[in-house]
Amino acid sequence: MAIWKVSPSRAALRFKPRSTLVDHLDIRIDEAGDDYLKGSMPVDQRTQQSMGFLHGGASVALAETLGSIAANFCVDPSTHAAVGLQINANHVRTVRSGRVTGTARPVHLGGSTQVWTIAIEDEQGRTVSVATLTMAVIERARMGIER
Repeated sequence: MAIWKVSPSRAALRFKPRSTLVDHLDIRIDEAGDDYLKGSMPVDQRTQQSMGFLHGGASVALAETLGSIAANFCVDPSTHAAVGLQINANHVRTVRSGRVTGTARPVHLGGSTQVWTIAIEDEQGRTVSVATLTMAVIERARMGIER
């Protein structure tokens, strides 16, 4: 059974805001299933740290992007928005090149908070990072957020 309140349509998944971190890091949304959202990011000069490995902060940016997009597909966008509250990540393997893929899955979808896990893997399917993202679900009108 699908978890989405708003269907993650093909057009919505291909949306890429220009001149944002998502655009700069070339984060792409690749797939949505009934209970997950999957996206990827290159490991190149934009996302590597000084020793040539994938930067942990870039992994966190991918994780928060995927979790945030997924979280917002799980609320009524006319009345609510989901915003990042806390993120924790464990980096378990280095990557020097290629693309890494993250898969966001919900742990908790509540009325005021959501918790997501995002597993990031290399091209061989090996775990690179695992993140837990907590989202606050807020009323748009109360926070002055336009749709």
